[in-house]
Amino acid sequence: MSSELIILHRRELLKTVAFGGLGVSSIMCATFCGCRTAPITGRKQMLLMPESQELQLGQQAYSETMSQEPISQNPRNTQIVNRVGQRIAAVSGRSDYQWEFKLINSPTQNAFCLPGGKVAVYEGILPVCQNEAGLAVVMSHEVAHALARHGGERMSQEFATQGVQKVIGTITQKQVPEKHELLMQAYGLGTKYGVLLPYSRKQESEADHIGVMLMAQAGYDPHEAPRFWQRFAQSNAGLQQPEFLSTHPADERRAADLVALLGEAKNHYTASKQQFGLGEYFSA
Repeated sequence: MSSELIILHRRELLKTVAFGGLGVSSIMCATFCGCRTAPITGRKQMLLMPESQELQLGQQAYSETMSQEPISQNPRNTQIVNRVGQRIAAVSGRSDYQWEFKLINSPTQNAFCLPGGKVAVYEGILPVCQNEAGLAVVMSHEVAHALARHGGERMSQEFATQGVQKVIGTITQKQVPEKHELLMQAYGLGTKYGVLLPYSRKQESEADHIGVMLMAQAGYDPHEAPRFWQRFAQSNAGLQQPEFLSTHPADERRAADLVALLGEAKNHYTASKQQFGLGEYFSA
């Protein structure tokens, strides 16, 4: 991911364009049965692309991205990333995913998760994480985006703005290069067009909500979630907006929202099979 990427402004989902007396979203939902609910929060979603296609594109995008990224040679940190990832995967409810966890040798403060459980963490964010629980905040947040298919929602938004006929043609074709490029954008990866589609604040809040529950279920102290975002904001105070914040806006309200969720998260933490607390700390 390049720091030169141009971040697109959020585009509102086209809900009211008339077509035979119905909105585009209504027609698409009825035609492709794309209505579903997000995990944990239960929010209603419109998803136009079948998940099977999203998973296929996710694997392709992950393989392409990792072939271009240097893998970390730090065995201890790599082991921690894999350990935290496996614990989160175990409570994700997606045993059908072929989970992979990679640590990328880069000072970039970033992480991502693609459909199918393809997770990558950049070394630059580890000092802010400080410990396993801090890393669980980051990884569970990114996993939450994939579990809730937030990228798929953004792709559906782009499809809807293209018009009904093009939407039908794009979705029903099995192999369309544009879909691969759009998925790369939608899940926060650089493309030849040099743009990213930012998550909406609603999706970010939902990923925070799902993520803090996942990390608690995985046995990590959920109190570390608001602490992580406070540390992240402090570490980047006065600096140019880092890449992790380009699609992940952190502010006092975000930390406050996480504090408000701690009561529910603590119940999950107490009920988890094993409590790891903050886990191991990363070396300075």
